[in-house]
Amino acid sequence: MVAGALAVIVADTDVLIDALKGAEPSLGTVRKLLEGAGLATTAVTAFELLAGARIEHEQQEVENLIGGMTVLPVDLEAARRGAEVHRALRASGLAIGAADRLIAGIVLAQGGRLLTRNEREFARVPGLAVQGP
Repeated sequence: MVAGALAVIVADTDVLIDALKGAEPSLGTVRKLLEGAGLATTAVTAFELLAGARIEHEQQEVENLIGGMTVLPVDLEAARRGAEVHRALRASGLAIGAADRLIAGIVLAQGGRLLTRNEREFARVPGLAVQGP
């Protein structure tokens, strides 16, 4: 990340599911960020959303939502950071799920901030900036 640049805000799966359902405050926050400075998500979250869309209408809603944001990949640096998260949490006895470790790794690699309702779990991740909707 460039010094002085705003950190990318990365939406977690739970916030985007809420937005798709029209639930506040997630819907308003997502709309505001999409219209303003921008919003990103991860390839892991895109997978979770697409896999959870059961009917064609839901699939199209997910495609429309993720089509309006940057989807951050699981690249080598994200994999490294996710592995660091795994080791740190395992050592402390505070596990989180594999998908969440990858999401955290992606956000850390980007120098971003994770937008999630699951602040308590992600707060376990050393160095991860987290905010609620």
